[in-house]
Parts: sequence; C-alpha cells; structure tokens
Amino acid sequence: MVGMATPRILATSGGFIPGPTQRTARVGQMLLDALSLTNQIRPKVCLVLTATGDDTDYYHLLYEAFGAAGCDVTELRLFLQPSADPEERLCGSDLVWVGGGSVANLLALWRLHGVDTAMRAAWEKGVILGGVSAGSLCWHVGGTTDSFGPTLRPVTNGLGLLPYANGVHYDSEAQRRPLLHELVGNGTLPPLAYATDDRVGIWYEGTTPVSVVSDRSVDPETGPAAYKVELVAGEVTETRFSVGSSLS
Repeated sequence: MVGMATPRILATSGGFIPGPTQRTARVGQMLLDALSLTNQIRPKVCLVLTATGDDTDYYHLLYEAFGAAGCDVTELRLFLQPSADPEERLCGSDLVWVGGGSVANLLALWRLHGVDTAMRAAWEKGVILGGVSAGSLCWHVGGTTDSFGPTLRPVTNGLGLLPYANGVHYDSEAQRRPLLHELVGNGTLPPLAYATDDRVGIWYEGTTPVSVVSDRSVDPETGPAAYKVELVAGEVTETRFSVGSSLS
C-alpha cells in the first residue's frame, strides 16, 4: 500500500539520468530517494503521461527505467478512454510520476475525467506525488508554460495542492525567469513562487517546501539550484537555494 501518511510532493525539472544504452534512462538520485521513502521493497509506481497524449514511447522508456529500479509499474492512461478508475489506481500506488508536456492539456483532461480529485485523494492518503515540468507545474496554482506556443504564457488553473507559483527549466529556457518575475510582480500568479533549474527538484511535506535535491552530484556553489521568488513591499526578490539545502 502507500508509503506514509505525510502528504509529499517532489516537484522537479528532472528525475532521470541517461541509461546504459541509447534511448534508455535510469531514475536519478532524487527519484531513488523518493522510492526509498515509500518503505516498500517493490514500490508500486503509477505513470501518468497525459501531458504528451499518453505517448507510447515515453511509457516504454519510463517502464524500463522504473523496472530497473525494482518497481512494479503501472499507468493511468486517458487516451482513448481511462485505463482504470483514477482514484482506485492512484490511491493504490506508492508513488505517482507525472511526465512533462502540455500542462494546459493535462489540467483540462484531468478535470474532465476526475483525475484532479483523485490526485488530491492520493496525496492526502500519503501517496508520494512527483513529476517533471508539466508534472511539476500541475501541483501548484500556476506558472509559466509553453503549452500555448513558443512564447511562454501563464497558466493559472493548477490543482493548487501547493499554494504557490512554480517555475521549471529555470536555467535552460531564457523566457522562464523574467516572465515568472513579471507574473509574480503583477499579481497574475501568487506572490510566492518556487523554481527549479534542470536536474533539480524540491520536496514538499504538506504544503511546506523542505529541501532541494538533484538527479546527481552537483557543485552547490555553481551548479543547478532552486529559487524562491516573492513579492515583498512591491518588489520582486529572488533567493537561490543550493542542492542539499533546506527551504524550511
């Protein structure tokens, strides 16, 4: 069954490292740590790849990666119809991993099929929720997205399990940082946001951000990091948190 009663979310701009051969992947260190937190010998992992239209190749890649880590892997597909009862499948898992892609499409389809309420039920039960990019944004109130085209735009209808804005791919896509600052500053997004560089994730316990983690060892001074962006007295400020540091 589930790993623990504490609601936990791992919101990332990463999750995996290259596998031993071409077109393979392996779970990175932060996902290995997430699996260990389930306290299961063979954690039950549910993949939810709605954001890429349930792309079969993406499922194959992640099935193999989590299988190599000793997990029992299943999925919740929404195309062409739900592959299982959402609440039953999600609440019966130890870890749910949401892939990247279009967060706008993901949110629309989740609400259409009741996955939004099922995710909340799983989270409250203690199932660890995690994901990359769209699979990070979705847990928050909103953030910046390329769901609508190459020019980034705000998404503001996230699930809101975490009452903050979110920024992903903060160091690798030039539009991400300035737009997040702008949207926090003008009130489009909440006055507090958390962002991650590629290969970095943030752990939340309940709604509290607690630690910064990564897929592999990085230099805490010069390597990828996480950031708190907040509106203070009318000014937007940004604070860097290196991998391994505490946010609480």
